[in-house]
Amino acid sequence: MYLTKDEEALLRGEEGEAKRLAMEILVALGDIYGAERMVKVDSVHISGTSYTSCGDAGIHFLSRLVRSGAKLAVPSTLNPVSIPLNRWRELGFPERLAAKQLEILSLYKLMGAAGGYTCHPYLVGNVPRYGSHISWAESSAIVYANSMLGARTNREGGIGALASALVGLTPLYGYHLAENRRATVKVEVEAELIDALDYSLLGYAIGELIIDGVPLIAGLPSQAGLDELKAMGASMATSGSIALFHALNLTPEAGLMKDEGLPKLTIDSSMLKQVREKLSSNGGLTVDCVALGCPHLSLSELKRIASFLEGRKVKEGVRLWLFTSEGIKRLGEEAGYVDIIEAAGGRILTGGCVVHTPLEEIGVEVLATNSAKAAHYCLSLHEVKVCIGSLKECLEAALTGRWVY
Repeated sequence: MYLTKDEEALLRGEEGEAKRLAMEILVALGDIYGAERMVKVDSVHISGTSYTSCGDAGIHFLSRLVRSGAKLAVPSTLNPVSIPLNRWRELGFPERLAAKQLEILSLYKLMGAAGGYTCHPYLVGNVPRYGSHISWAESSAIVYANSMLGARTNREGGIGALASALVGLTPLYGYHLAENRRATVKVEVEAELIDALDYSLLGYAIGELIIDGVPLIAGLPSQAGLDELKAMGASMATSGSIALFHALNLTPEAGLMKDEGLPKLTIDSSMLKQVREKLSSNGGLTVDCVALGCPHLSLSELKRIASFLEGRKVKEGVRLWLFTSEGIKRLGEEAGYVDIIEAAGGRILTGGCVVHTPLEEIGVEVLATNSAKAAHYCLSLHEVKVCIGSLKECLEAALTGRWVY
């Protein structure tokens, strides 16, 4: 691939070992995917930041970068981690896990990462403009940035995103090119969509059917907002490898798409029911943990939860865990939502992720969630039973300790 003189100098190591290594990684990716050149990026979001993802090998790699004097070249946020940063000790998370996790975060801080520790960086200041080139990892953030914001990123891995952060570049291929952002299949939605759960199930169904492509989605309600489309995109990127969708009358590039000649799929309510049954254990279970916030909760979601819980109490022995970013938590505190939730027995957890939580070690056996993404990964990565339902159904389970749906 073509490199400028400055890029060649980076590759030769003239600006240090860390940037040389980053360029080696990016050039290798560019060669694999047929990129003709590099492009500058405006922002980066790095995944693989949890100890359960990167392990001791990740610590060794980051330590090597820090020893070489590595500094990030563009604003960069970090994905959620293996512990809730604000109350891991209170909730019984293992000390050894916390020590490893905090070491990882200290290494990123030494390199100049902005933190964030969230899968919704676009809600905490990392908001790319329409048409800008970025290098984001974290599948739910990628699909949101591409689809809802019209920014341009491929489905990066944590190492590729970190390499981009070190030199401010990424190979120009894939979704950075306009011709690759065109719709490849039209999806007609004939299902009734009431709350975020329905959008989450819809996204999962689309991902299963398409696997890898760019859906043009018709039939979504005009009132579908951030929370609903956030849930849909996250699930789409879980069951499939979708990094970009267009939704008619809702997303910025949808009006540029043509549907003539595209293969067509129809998704109805029966298909959403099948997804729910696939991802959920049978009813009649005793629930010991309700986990909401995969992707991390927005301020409006905290408001809805607080409104439901006001004047009520979570059943003793049931954990109600609400995962979000520190930034959204602070806004929730100002609005009074956090006080209401905590008075009811819920716990706001910042920086963590239910998927990367050591559920078995802290005694979780039956987990309820309204996220198809969380259900998918908790079933595949943990030895727990999972119940998936609407926000209201999950909160009712937190109050009663029973799953009856």
